[in-house]
Amino acid sequence: MTTRSIATGHLVGYARVSTGAQDASLQIDELERAGCVRVYTDHGVSGAKTSRPELDRCLDRLEQGDTLVVWKLDRLGRSLSHLIITVEDLAARGVGFRSLTEGIDTSTAAGRLTLGIFSTLSSFERDLIRERTTAGLAAARSRGRVGGRPPVIDQRKGRSIRTLYTGGGYTVSEIALEVGVSRASVYNYLKAQGLSGAATLA
Repeated sequence: MTTRSIATGHLVGYARVSTGAQDASLQIDELERAGCVRVYTDHGVSGAKTSRPELDRCLDRLEQGDTLVVWKLDRLGRSLSHLIITVEDLAARGVGFRSLTEGIDTSTAAGRLTLGIFSTLSSFERDLIRERTTAGLAAARSRGRVGGRPPVIDQRKGRSIRTLYTGGGYTVSEIALEVGVSRASVYNYLKAQGLSGAATLA
């Protein structure tokens, strides 16, 4: 990550509440007490939403030397990975970041270390998700499934296919017609079960 030196600039706050009934006053008061010259506030906007109008406006107007300040980390990021990406983008622009509740300040060595740890955890989280997804797809394929779709061949149909195939005298086409699935599904199932040595789509 390339980081420009951060000169002294303005403290700019960002606050967010998830519903229109919630009050952002606490966040705004804390941000102003911390010295923010302006606070951008999104009302009734969930953290999971990709577009948050006031946050987008705030990020667009930050200049080199400024520092973005939030009351808590979860006010800014939709997820840990989104938070890290946002803060790294700010750093590349020469903009600092501070979270009041967690005491994180990227203008300090301790703050940068904390963000570095978060970045490592975010990468670890992505690797775990990727690993679980790969394992899940492999398990699904072994059960005659592809991707996340419902199984074409359930246990009952699987037993019928195995019985007809191992009993001999049936082609894949005949088995498919008997069980009520496509020929390709039968072939893929037999292949996944290690029974497709002599199977054809005939």
